[in-house]
Amino acid sequence: MEKRINYLLKQFELGVLTKAEKVELYQFAVNNDELVANEITKLILLEEEPAIADIDKEKWNTVLNKILAAEKPQLPKKNIPFSIYKWAAAAVVLLSFSITVLYYVNKKEEVHVFTSDVDPGSNKAILTLADGRKISLTDAINGDVAIQDGISITKTANGQLIYTITGPSNVELDSTKFNTISTPNGGEWQIRLPDGSNIWLNAASSLKYPLSYASSKQRHVELNGEAYFEVAKDKSRPFIVSSSKQKLEVLGTHFNINSYIDEPVTKTTLLEGSIRISQNGTNNVEVLEPGEQSIVSANGINVKESNVDEAVAWRKGYFMFVNEKQESIMRKIARWYNVEVNYADPSAKEVMYYGTVSRFDKISKILRKFEQTGEVRFEINANKITVYKD
Repeated sequence: MEKRINYLLKQFELGVLTKAEKVELYQFAVNNDELVANEITKLILLEEEPAIADIDKEKWNTVLNKILAAEKPQLPKKNIPFSIYKWAAAAVVLLSFSITVLYYVNKKEEVHVFTSDVDPGSNKAILTLADGRKISLTDAINGDVAIQDGISITKTANGQLIYTITGPSNVELDSTKFNTISTPNGGEWQIRLPDGSNIWLNAASSLKYPLSYASSKQRHVELNGEAYFEVAKDKSRPFIVSSSKQKLEVLGTHFNINSYIDEPVTKTTLLEGSIRISQNGTNNVEVLEPGEQSIVSANGINVKESNVDEAVAWRKGYFMFVNEKQESIMRKIARWYNVEVNYADPSAKEVMYYGTVSRFDKISKILRKFEQTGEVRFEINANKITVYKD
């Protein structure tokens, strides 16, 4: 229960609680006010670089005031009604912990010091043109990087690749020529296709797409890895995404696909509109509604209600882990920080973690947060991470 409260409080602090999570947090406050107060204490204690002068009643009150100022969620009728006095009780408990906080901060407990560190990923990608030429978008100057068959390809300062039709409107564009954009480990990129669709590629991913859809009855792309799609509406030409385990068909909508080869399943999360998922090599077909996620595996297609925030967290600049195994987490870390992960103790792979961390911190800060569970420990040696079970 403590881990769940800790997770909900972090989500509250980030302002990304879902409606259901907000109800859950308030219910914890109603029934377990002392436990909630204790978890707030832990969060303050675990801050990376606390200034001793700041750990005082004003600091405590800041945390409490944010909670007290939050809009009360609509609780189901069958639950105990929310009482503001429970938060007042929690405040009393919190203030009673202040002496303990000051004691531990002044002790200056030893913090795990890593001998080396790794920077986070950034905008990096390779564009492969239809004629085989490769362009490093990381090194290319901003502006036009190529012109192909009446289409201008432009790189922007914020890591975006834009396709614009520049030739005469009466010239039929060639839809049989394909470009491919690939991100390495530690890279990401955004692309806007000629039809106006926007696609964000996560690390270690690639997208193959035609120069033009003008003479096609459908808009077809091929994905390896992970991408977030905002597909422009076009009722006359459905948008098709093919990946190793599935085919997806839409007319215009927002969704995320996680289809890495080293992941056991393909996950598709729908934010708006509707999409149809077909499992490759089978007759299995499912239609997703907003807020749902399909999981394609050897067992077929499973559709469930999704934590949308978790699925698209990477697009917003952070990692979100909801009761996720350390092994799965470290695959994501490895792709984004371009590191190799080894396990000194295989049982460390099974450790579960709740939490939200920035994708733009150095890796040492991320790993310290995992170490705060008291169940795992890490060593960094150049670009190699070793995971130990504590």
